[in-house]
Amino acid sequence: MFVLVDLTGPRPAVTLEEPADCTRFHVQANGARDPSLLATALSAAGAGRMKGEDALVSIDAVRAMASGRVGDGWAADFAKMLDYARGKGWLDDAGDAIQAHVEWQSRERNEAPPSAARPSGSVSDPLNPA
Repeated sequence: MFVLVDLTGPRPAVTLEEPADCTRFHVQANGARDPSLLATALSAAGAGRMKGEDALVSIDAVRAMASGRVGDGWAADFAKMLDYARGKGWLDDAGDAIQAHVEWQSRERNEAPPSAARPSGSVSDPLNPA
């Protein structure tokens, strides 16, 4: 799963993407690289805050954004993800936020991601484009 922060429009939007996938976690920021705007968007949405180059995403916000979109086993899978993150030191001191690296994407809001033109399940190979 990942938190998508769309910074391309007049009002930033924060959503949880692929919530059932508890095997990975990051923040994807779409738009111009502006850490201050990203921090404001996360805070305004009640989703988290920035700490240096990383985001600290509220565990409660992840649960709220996943609510109604995941299966019965999600809570146990998410708890395992949190235990793993705790063991790696990726929770904040209070234990209520997950540290996540930020991946910056500069494409515009209505521009399809490069993978949209490929068949589902295909892998992008820069040396051998599809």
